[in-house]
Amino acid sequence: MWRDADFRSLWMGQTASQLGEHASLVVLPLFAVLTLHAGAGELGVLRAVGQVPILLLSLFVGAWVDRWRTRTTMVLTDLGRALALGAAAVAGLVGWLGLPGLLALAFAVGALSVFFDVAYQASLVRLVERDQLVRGNSALEGSRSAAQIGGPALGGALVSLLSAPIAAASSALFFALSFLSIRRIRRTESLPKRPEDHRRLWRRILEGLRFVAGETALRTVCLASAVFQFSFAAVMTVYLLFLPRELHLSGTVVGLALAAAGPGALLGSVLAARLPSRFGHGAVLVCAAALGDGVFLCVPALRGSSAVTVAALLAAGFVFGAGGQLVNVTVMAVRQALTPDGMQGRTAATITFAGMGVTPLGSLLGGFLAEEWGLRTSLLVTAAGMMLSPLVMALSPLARLGRELPASHDARPTADRPAAG
Repeated sequence: MWRDADFRSLWMGQTASQLGEHASLVVLPLFAVLTLHAGAGELGVLRAVGQVPILLLSLFVGAWVDRWRTRTTMVLTDLGRALALGAAAVAGLVGWLGLPGLLALAFAVGALSVFFDVAYQASLVRLVERDQLVRGNSALEGSRSAAQIGGPALGGALVSLLSAPIAAASSALFFALSFLSIRRIRRTESLPKRPEDHRRLWRRILEGLRFVAGETALRTVCLASAVFQFSFAAVMTVYLLFLPRELHLSGTVVGLALAAAGPGALLGSVLAARLPSRFGHGAVLVCAAALGDGVFLCVPALRGSSAVTVAALLAAGFVFGAGGQLVNVTVMAVRQALTPDGMQGRTAATITFAGMGVTPLGSLLGGFLAEEWGLRTSLLVTAAGMMLSPLVMALSPLARLGRELPASHDARPTADRPAAG
C-alpha cells in the first residue's frame, strides 16, 4: 500500500489538512476567550456557527461527491480554507478581526471542511482494494492522530506566545501544503456510472437515506454517533472555558491538554488494525467507546493548576484519544465494507449528517449550562451524556459483529426500491 504514490499523496495531504483543521479548532475559541473576552454563550454560538454547515450541507455534499472526483473536491476545498484563513490572518494583524469576523470565518471553514471530509472518506475506496480498507483507514486515522498531537499544541502556543493572526496563518499554511500534495494524485478514479435518467439531487439524497435506514448496523452507528457528538459538543464548549477560567491554565497548557488525545489516537489507530480481527468488531466498539468516553467523568474533580492536575488532564486526553480512535477506525471500516462503491459518498454524508448535524445544538446547550449551572457541574452532566453512546451500541446488533467485516450490498438501491437491510 505504501509503495503506491497516490496513496502516499493522499496520506500526506490529509495529514497536513488535519493539522490545519485541529490548529484552527483551538485558535478561534482561544482568540474569542482570551482576546475578545467572550462569555460562555458567545463561545457556544461561535462553535455552533462552525458546526452548522454539517447540518446544512452534508446530504447535498454526499450526493455531489458520488458523481465527481474526490481529488478535485479535496484540492478546491483545501485552497478555499487556505485563502479564508490567510485573509483572516491579515485582518487580525491590522486589528479588524472581531467576533463577527470570527463567526464568518468559522462558518466558511466549517462548510469547506464538510466537502473535504466526505470526499476523503470516499476516496480511499477508489484507491485501495476492499481487503485493505482496515489498513488504509488505520494509516489515515494514524495521520489524523499525529495532527491531533501537533495541531492543538501549535495553535495554543502560537496564540499565547505570538498572536491569533499568526496562529491562523499557520493553519492556512497547512491547508496550502495539503493542496499541493493532493494535486499530485494521478490515478484516474473509477467513478460510479451516472444514471441515464439524471435523477434529481433530492432523489439521490433519498437513496442514501434509505440505504442507511435499511441497514441495522449503519442505523445504529447514526444513533450512537448523534448521542456522542451532541454530548461531546456540549462538553468541549464547557471544557474550553473550564481549563482557563476554573483551573487557570494558560493557552499553551490548554493546547497541550487538547493535544494529549493525539498520542492516544495514534495508539488507537495501531490497535484498530489488530483488535477487531482478534476480539470482534462489536466488542471493540463497545469497550473502546465506554473507556474513552468514561474518562471525562473524572475531569470535574480536578482543581488548581498544579503539575498533578496537568498530568491528569494529559492522561485523560490520552485515554479518550485511544478509545475514540478505535471506535472511529472500526466504524469506518464497517461502513465502507457494507456500502457499494456508488453509495460511499452518500452513506458517509448521511452518517455525518445524523451524527455531526446535532453538534450546533450541543454547543449551544454547553454554553447555556455553563452560564446557568456553573462550569464544574455542567462538565459533569455533559460528560455523563457521552456514556449513552456505548450504551446504544451495547444494546444493538452492532455489538454482535464478529471478527470478519460484514459483506457489501452489491445491488445499488434506487429511489423506487429501498436498500436491503
